[in-house]
Amino acid sequence: MRQSAGPKPRVKISDVAEALGLSKGTVSRAMNAYPDISESTQLRVRRTAERMGYRPLSHAQAIKTGRVRALALVLEVSEYDGHAPFLTTFLSGVTEEASDNGWTLTVATAGAGKDMEETLRRLMQERKADGFILPRTRVNDPRVELLRSQHVPHILYGRTGYGDDFAQKGLSWYDISGGRAMTEAVMHLAKLGHTRIGFLGSRVEYNYALLRRDGYLNGLKRAGLPHDPDLEILENLETAEAARSAVRLLHLPEPPTAIVGCTDLIALGAYQAAEDLGLEIGQDLSVVGYDGIPRGDYVKPRLSSFHVDSYAAGRRLAALLIRQIRGENPEELRELAPATFVQGGSDAPPRLSSAALAKKVAANSNS
Repeated sequence: MRQSAGPKPRVKISDVAEALGLSKGTVSRAMNAYPDISESTQLRVRRTAERMGYRPLSHAQAIKTGRVRALALVLEVSEYDGHAPFLTTFLSGVTEEASDNGWTLTVATAGAGKDMEETLRRLMQERKADGFILPRTRVNDPRVELLRSQHVPHILYGRTGYGDDFAQKGLSWYDISGGRAMTEAVMHLAKLGHTRIGFLGSRVEYNYALLRRDGYLNGLKRAGLPHDPDLEILENLETAEAARSAVRLLHLPEPPTAIVGCTDLIALGAYQAAEDLGLEIGQDLSVVGYDGIPRGDYVKPRLSSFHVDSYAAGRRLAALLIRQIRGENPEELRELAPATFVQGGSDAPPRLSSAALAKKVAANSNS
């Protein structure tokens, strides 16, 4: 009777080195992406190691380097799930970049405040990760202060400490230029002929909300339009909240003929308000959003929006965090990427003047 073959011997780093004609030290440094090894050599080593089936022993790596070769992402769960629209593609980017470097990703969830702090502390104490990705950053973000105090590497998806350069000290971040997108949205609508442009912003505890409001104000200035405080309402998160805010704007004596939403979820609130008031999006009211979430493609007309590449963001955050863990200066690991405007059918030259729109809203509200 033929004996079954035993398990294949484990491929060792010396085997990879011999196959490539390199030293073990060079292969090890290439696998760990040390900056003194060229990117082409790193790629050649990783591909050969993968083809040969080489996998470093995680416990041996941890003993040798003090690292577990894992990143962590703790998502804050609440009634409003701001992660949902981008989470799948974002996680794909993070995990693929981590995997390409021989790292893994730990994902956890937590509530706000004390629960978040306890979750972060537990992951640190249990050595589940070497560094953390912090999404949806706040102006005053206790996660940053906790990780700073423990000298644990971390990178922000966004920024913190609005208007305070000192708060940025020692931080790495990757962000999308939402402020620039808001400026471009206002200027685009002004070129179409809109002179009354409203803004539905988010809660000012979030750093992005203030940056995007600045972008709106800058857009008005660059378009030569006056700032009317009545045309902006902040503190929106959900579509239902934004719908109520949009109704308020449209009941003004001089309502906006166009509305810029700080996010797509907020911009879609203007759709709901328009339906309630008997208005047509893209005809009576123009709307521009930000994020490029799938929901915006399924409304009629399709939402014009500034799209964010969440997959690319995930990859860059993982790559920058790994570099920080390996010793690079956090302040040199910062990137600001643009959002891309994708036009749907929700923006057009104004068909009605502000005064005529006010009359239509009043008539439809009384009918």
